Amino acid sequence: MRILLVEDHPQLAESVAQALRAAGWTVDLLADGVAADLALASEDYALAILDVGLPRLDGFQVLGRLRERGKRLPVLMLTARTDVKDRVHGLNLGADDYLAKPFELSELEARVKALLRRSVLGGETQQRCGPLVYDLGTRRFLLDGQPLSLTSREQSVLEALIARPGRVMSKDQLAAQVFGLDEDASAEAIEIYIHRLRKKLEGSPVRIVTFRGLGYLLEAQDG
Repeated sequence: MRILLVEDHPQLAESVAQALRAAGWTVDLLADGVAADLALASEDYALAILDVGLPRLDGFQVLGRLRERGKRLPVLMLTARTDVKDRVHGLNLGADDYLAKPFELSELEARVKALLRRSVLGGETQQRCGPLVYDLGTRRFLLDGQPLSLTSREQSVLEALIARPGRVMSKDQLAAQVFGLDEDASAEAIEIYIHRLRKKLEGSPVRIVTFRGLGYLLEAQDG
């Protein structure tokens, strides 16, 4: 899953980005509100983390523009402000959660997981495709009850597929979940990850189906 982090304090931004990447998420890191607004308008994210005090456009303005475009992805606001009015304003604009600075990275990660669980899994802690089970709390895949060993890229591709049951995902859509803004995304790379995943799913009723010219679908065969 791909997360947008917008924080203009370099040390804090890098610490948060490293923690999220270590947990297995793809993270785009930006430092001002205008860049964030452009990214949110053009890129596909599972969640946005916005600092309130951003240059050029503040976090409230970025959030307001996002909601005006009809996008409902969850937004976690970071703020050093203690005024209740600010928090109420953000919640009224459509923020899903608030975290006051300073904070522990473990709490941030827990709040991110909770927001993704509600938005991606509809509040459920697990998603299934036949004997393949994805646990958002641990961010692990189990196949027939056994952990499935995946690289971070393979994990991102499989997360994207299992989160959209019955839907075909194009290579571009998958690449948007796997690669950040500063990385070169390619259809060839997605093909490699799909090939590797198919090898790891061999012998199970779970398969990745190719729809030529359209993309890929994760499904479990009956029997």
